[in-house]
Amino acid sequence: MGGSGSSGSGTESPSNESHGNESHGNESVGSSNGNGKDSALLESSGINAVYSHHHGGEDHLKSRNWGSLNELFKTLKELKMNLPLEKRSKAKSSTINTLKYALRCVKQVKANEEYYQMLMINDSQPPGFDVSSYTIEEINSITSEYTLKNTDIFAVAVSLITGKIVYISEQAASILNCKQEVFNNAKFVEFLTPQDVSVFYSFTTPYRLPSWSMCTGAESSPTECIQEKSFFCRISGGKEREGDLQYYPFRMTPYLMKVQDAELAEEQFCCLLLAERVHSGYEAPRIPPDKRIFTTTHTPNCVFQDVDERAVPLLGYLPQDLIGTPVLVNLHPSDRPLMLAVHRKILQYAGQPFDHSSIRFGARNGEYITVDSSWSSFVNPWSRKVSFVIGRHKVRM
Repeated sequence: MGGSGSSGSGTESPSNESHGNESHGNESVGSSNGNGKDSALLESSGINAVYSHHHGGEDHLKSRNWGSLNELFKTLKELKMNLPLEKRSKAKSSTINTLKYALRCVKQVKANEEYYQMLMINDSQPPGFDVSSYTIEEINSITSEYTLKNTDIFAVAVSLITGKIVYISEQAASILNCKQEVFNNAKFVEFLTPQDVSVFYSFTTPYRLPSWSMCTGAESSPTECIQEKSFFCRISGGKEREGDLQYYPFRMTPYLMKVQDAELAEEQFCCLLLAERVHSGYEAPRIPPDKRIFTTTHTPNCVFQDVDERAVPLLGYLPQDLIGTPVLVNLHPSDRPLMLAVHRKILQYAGQPFDHSSIRFGARNGEYITVDSSWSSFVNPWSRKVSFVIGRHKVRM
């Protein structure tokens, strides 16, 4: 794909990876704008008072405090780098806004953990499920059927009570470029990018999970469960690229099971996840040109409602990155008037499908891919108004 205004050639890929050195305008804490404001904030909070208080010859204390200050700046920089794309503008990525966002993430994680525990306390077992119990050895054996066939898949079992990892396949360390020890006694959400934590919890609520024994039974196909229950999250194994965190997109397929804890001599409900890393559709193994198709739905107000998972390797965005955002923002500026004209026509001829000329859709790496789109809409039979618009998009060569 070329730069702005170019079509998708299939030679380059919209980046599916997310790492700390991504920022709009190469913004950093050390810049003239950011550093001045951050320093002023630190001074007003009384941190610099430490240095004036120890001015009288206590150089060792100064050195230690300067080290703490540098560590604070480094942490702030890392927080800013992990802000969602829409919050990385200079106006929105101030130190105060960054800390507020981090605090909201912490509160969200805590609230979700408490919600988890309430669900499991109020009902010891989700109703209507045949939930079988497995030992760690049995989990390793049954998941090896998937991990051995695909080197991009790892399996992990997460406690629904504590959120901690009770089992993770050895393949995870090599896929995430980390040491196996980092998973010991750790909570799985600690490895997710902050904006995906709520997505993880919403898709792994016990009542929404299919039982592993049901999906792998004689009458059920695991493939069918995968198609119905999958979601996407970005996972990191630890520090990379000069200390920055790098996240990789994964397709997550959750199941419900009970795991026998050898140390506690009791069973606990767990979510077993098969995590498959997602690669660009334009790199080997490439998605065939005739298969580079995805669908979207948006509201009459032109806001994304749903995005087909097939868009992930083609655009680099996860569904949650686009859902709830304006359609026009994700298009090439020159094509926005064209999209508005198309949208008016869709509303005017409600329910009638039609094709239209190509538009350029923004990919996560900042480039644009050209797609040929066909449109239709769903009309509410009661109000006779358009409820949502459906777009089918095929990436041009």
